Parts: sequence; C-alpha cells; structure tokens
Amino acid sequence: MNYIKHLTGFFEKVAIDKTLNPTHVSLYIALFQFWNCNRFKNPISISRDEVMRISKISSKATYHKCLKNLHSLGYINYEPSYNPFKGSHVYLFNFSDDLKPIQKSERKPKIEPLFEQVDEQALNKSCTSDETSSEQALVPSINYINNTNNLNIENVSNLNKQAKNFEEIKNFQLKNENLKEEKSSAKKEEKEFVVTSSIVEKPKLEEVKSYFQENNFPELEAQKFFNYFSSNGWLVGGKTPMVDWQAAAQNWILNSIN
Repeated sequence: MNYIKHLTGFFEKVAIDKTLNPTHVSLYIALFQFWNCNRFKNPISISRDEVMRISKISSKATYHKCLKNLHSLGYINYEPSYNPFKGSHVYLFNFSDDLKPIQKSERKPKIEPLFEQVDEQALNKSCTSDETSSEQALVPSINYINNTNNLNIENVSNLNKQAKNFEEIKNFQLKNENLKEEKSSAKKEEKEFVVTSSIVEKPKLEEVKSYFQENNFPELEAQKFFNYFSSNGWLVGGKTPMVDWQAAAQNWILNSIN
C-alpha cells in the first residue's frame, strides 16, 4: 500500500467534504499512525486515551462524535467493543486506488497531443498564421493543468492552517478558563482572610468584669454582656464578627444608661 498516494487521496476527499473540521482530520491522522504501526493491516485495535493524546482531543464527547462521523461518512469502519479490557476495532480504507483512474483519464489525453503539436511546429520553420494561432492556444491549456495542481496544494495548505488555528483557539480558551479559576480561588481566599482577620479574640469573663468595674458599671451588667455575646458567637447584630469587644461594651453601657 502506497501511503503517500493514500494520504493524497484522503486530503482530496477532505478538500471537497464540507462536513469535516480540523478535529476530524486530526483524529483520522492519529488512526492512520496506528494503522501504519500495524503495517497497514486491518483491523487495528485502538485505545481511547492513546488516540485522544495523539490527536490532541481533550473532550471525550468530541472524540466519540468525530469517530462516529468518520464512520458514517465512509472514511473508516468503527466497531466499538464496549469492554474496558478490550480495545475497539477500526478498519481503514485504501484511498490510493481512487487516484489511478483520475490520472489516466485526465493527464494522458491532455499531455500527449500537446507534445505532438509542439514537435511538428518546431520542425516546420515556415509556419502559417493558422499554425501560429494553434501554438498560442497551447499555453492556456498548460497553465490550466498547473493551476489545477496549485489548487490542490492550496487546499492542503488551507487545511493545515485551519488545524493550526483551531489548536490556537483551543489553547486560548483553556488559558482563559485557567485564569478564571485562579481569579475565583484568589477572591475566595481573600474573603476567607478578611473574615478570619476581622474576628476578635474572645475575651474572658474576668476581663469583661474588670472592664465594667473600671467604667463604674455593675458586675451584673458585665455578666449579661458576656452571656449575650457568648451565646451568639460574638457577632454584632447576629451577622458581623465583633472586631473590638471593648467598643461593644461601651455601647452596651450607654444603652443600659438610656
């Protein structure tokens, strides 16, 4: 099997198949590599993780979708095993035979008469005006053949550019997702730090009593203050962690006086 002719035939089919995208091409090339290692013998046994790694496909859903598309479009024959200990089988078709009838039917009828006319005109030095006009008509036909070959080369080049652009877009999306995750985790850590740093060290009952006595306020009120905020976890208004318990005690004293 001539793998160069096979790949040429494959890319000619891809160039006119509008349903395929760069991911399909990447997956097929990965399968072709397995086929090559198996000396082009069918079927080949594939591992999903290995094929995804070689084809640079990160999503399992995308992998299975592209594999089924290649099967339905006639590029491969996919036989899933549904057994985690046994690989699925894939049959690859030989596209090199598709090139032979095209080369014989298109190139030989066009090239052979061109050389015959050029030789006859080169030998006959006394060319008439009609012969001159026929010689000029040969130029666009040669250019047409060259243009056709150039179009095939451009199609393959465009496919390579599309695959490269698709890979760059995918990498850009992965970077954006990683940046979003890093920003969200940083914000979460910042919030946790603020909440943790804002929580005051809980005072002891003796410290509260001493503070109330210094402000000439009854010990009973100190006991009430301590019991109240101990029961709600030292939260101001039942929501906000207390930052300064002494300031809260001053408010307690003022409210008790009023």
